[in-house]
Amino acid sequence: MTRATVMLVDDHAVVRTGFRLLLQSAPDLEVIAEAGSGEEAVQQFLALRPDVVVMDLAMAGIGGIEATRRILQHDPDAAILALSAHADVSHPRRVLALGARGYLSKRIAPEEMVEAVRAVAAGQRYVDASVARLLALPEAVGAQDPVALLSPREFDVFLQLARGASVNRIAESLHLSPSTVGTHLYNIKQKLGVSNQAELTLIAVRHGLIET
Repeated sequence: MTRATVMLVDDHAVVRTGFRLLLQSAPDLEVIAEAGSGEEAVQQFLALRPDVVVMDLAMAGIGGIEATRRILQHDPDAAILALSAHADVSHPRRVLALGARGYLSKRIAPEEMVEAVRAVAAGQRYVDASVARLLALPEAVGAQDPVALLSPREFDVFLQLARGASVNRIAESLHLSPSTVGTHLYNIKQKLGVSNQAELTLIAVRHGLIET
């Protein structure tokens, strides 16, 4: 039997251990790598080329969305299954638009993760039912969400700012100049109608994008 190889990306070692034990209980799946950050995920993917990448989105540093973007820039056919604990629409819309093949909430039953990894490995798309229902809401609902106005890069900067990162730290993690990040910050404030970082954090919490 040919087994699909899997890389697990999550910044919590205990979570990775649980996922590894779950997936390796399936005879057709093999976990060959783990990464604790988006940066490490990109490096490991380029070195090992796993069949599937299970990518947590809420991580420090560049985060899972930026890591997904970088991996797909290197390999547009990479099979990425995004994973998040946040019950929002912005994360799935953005990562699926980048080219991720699937999206799961961490609230799913364990057996569904195995099913999702198998589907993505086979070239299929997989979105769990709860997320699919959110994505199926009328576009008018999304239009009322100010975060939806942000460009993909502005969204990346917004999330890091909301978590308390400085402009210089964001510039380093996203490979941008501080002045470019400053421009993004200005545009973000204008689009969201806020004046400081604390208000950005409040918006992110209200929309379920970060945990308090």
